[in-house]
Amino acid sequence: MEFKKFKAATVQTSPIFLNVEKTIAKAISFVKEASSNGAQLIAFPEVFVAGYPYWNWIMTPVQGSKWYEELYKSSVKITDNSLKPLFQAAKDFNCHIVIGINERGDSYGEIYNTNLIIDNHGNLIGKHRKLVPTWAEKLTWTSGDGSSLKVYNTEIGPIGTLACGENTNTLARFTLLSQGELIHIANYISLPVAPPDYDMAEAIKIRAAAHSFEGKLFTIVSCSTISQEIKDALRADVPNVDELLTRKNSAFSGFIGPNGAVIGEPLIDDEGIVYADIDLQKCIQPKQMHDILGHYNRFDIFDLRVNIAPTRKITFIDNHEEFNKR
Repeated sequence: MEFKKFKAATVQTSPIFLNVEKTIAKAISFVKEASSNGAQLIAFPEVFVAGYPYWNWIMTPVQGSKWYEELYKSSVKITDNSLKPLFQAAKDFNCHIVIGINERGDSYGEIYNTNLIIDNHGNLIGKHRKLVPTWAEKLTWTSGDGSSLKVYNTEIGPIGTLACGENTNTLARFTLLSQGELIHIANYISLPVAPPDYDMAEAIKIRAAAHSFEGKLFTIVSCSTISQEIKDALRADVPNVDELLTRKNSAFSGFIGPNGAVIGEPLIDDEGIVYADIDLQKCIQPKQMHDILGHYNRFDIFDLRVNIAPTRKITFIDNHEEFNKR
């Protein structure tokens, strides 16, 4: 077996709000920088292309309806030409990319919170749709299904990803671990509208550490920030937007090792890019103590079944006999 060693990068920044082309250009600039510093993998925030529906948290559903319309119009399909420069950048700079998008569905009321997994040859090798939108996010996103709970084998190792709050979903995380995940990308958004005693940065770190410690793997966290541009865009509807969307300890980006400890210095709130050297061989020794996929479990007692069939909205039947069997 070969356990890869490589340098990874993670980005903490904001998109160009609801502007796909400019956000893609910004992402490519980070890919270029990360590659020049030797990174073979770069992680970007949740729905980085091209923005998070903060209006769900600070407006009524009626007020936010016009913003949903704007988000839908700036959402993308994976076949859109607007994404091709990003795929080409992955190839040009020999870099694997995991990035969040607002993925446009087939119905006008259908947007998915989706992570794209792009290999260093510019191929879109997978996508993961967030299984359950969190709290106010249910006003915007449609739930994904089990077909995207996959781990992807790449030249640097097996990669899996979950978006934001679903990193709390134990069964989803176990599903990825059971497929041999060694590199986990957990991407988030800054959430300053949380309850007063909630430390978002610390909560992100705890989730990442839990997954790394339980699965004995590396977790790479990428979190977005809220730019002045985003606040200014929403100000006409919410005059006190600065008060509502400004708060310390709202964003955490960094690396967690197989022992559950933070690697290096993470970014807390500040924008930027940080790096870490990843040695997948370090995932082996901790498994001797706790291997929840092997000796440290009881599969004669526990049995997890996962429905990985894509959701089917409609079934067309072209003969009466088959139809009447139902």
